[in-house]
Amino acid sequence: MILVTGATGGIGRRVVRLLRQQEKLVRAFVRLNSHYGELEHRGSEIFIGDLRQQEDIQKACRGVQYIISAHGSDGDALSLDYRANVELIDQAKANGVQHFVFISVLGADRGYEDAPVFKAKRAVERYLEASGLNYTILRPAGLASNLLPLAERFRETGLYLLIGDPKNRTSIVSTDDLARIVVDSLTTEGARNQTLPVGGPKILSRGEIPKIFGRIFNKEPLVINPPLFAVDGFRGALGLINPQTQQALGTFRTLLANEFFCTKDEVANLERIFNFQLETLETFVRRYLAV
Repeated sequence: MILVTGATGGIGRRVVRLLRQQEKLVRAFVRLNSHYGELEHRGSEIFIGDLRQQEDIQKACRGVQYIISAHGSDGDALSLDYRANVELIDQAKANGVQHFVFISVLGADRGYEDAPVFKAKRAVERYLEASGLNYTILRPAGLASNLLPLAERFRETGLYLLIGDPKNRTSIVSTDDLARIVVDSLTTEGARNQTLPVGGPKILSRGEIPKIFGRIFNKEPLVINPPLFAVDGFRGALGLINPQTQQALGTFRTLLANEFFCTKDEVANLERIFNFQLETLETFVRRYLAV
């Protein structure tokens, strides 16, 4: 039995699909108000619970041999990115889990003090490395699926909002490729007890993304490029009303202000370990939007 947290999310849903295609037994950890009908239809065992509740995690981990942590923070990095994962690791040890796959974030080891998600992910990485469990830590760059709403909006309007420096580099990874890497990490010897950066095959400047959309939809992009200090001003004003949201925006600002890309050697290493060629952002968008 394989437990997948965040099973209705962009990564988790794809992971469950792949596992069920391989006829693996899957327990999908979902929230009561989430859309889990597809997972149930595919034959997953549905566990309805709250990752903020220790008892729910303990129940979900009973009888599992593998755990895939694919859930996000939902604006609560301390409870979900940190505490929930620490409890999952503790339960993995208690239940003799054979392998634990943790989806972290590229740059978790850079010490971004203003980014709660990065800090929580790095703390969990350290905890997992010291746990004695067999593990794989995956640090993805930006996910291609997160750009699909922007691509849809671009198709309708030709507009693209790009906050911050267009020259900052990224290597957007196909979310389908990431899901495949997650699943294969359970049984691939080269991924055991490894921390792997995961990015797409091309290093792009952020300014190249609207150009890719323009090529796909045959439109001249109209790029709106507000400076990063506009986010700082918004955060400052928001802090007077909602300090927790202001703190969460620190992660968003960190993502906008810095470069997140994998080197060619890191991509080549991924393709060697998992034995397939990674998909480009352009191919992903064309495939999903039937262009």
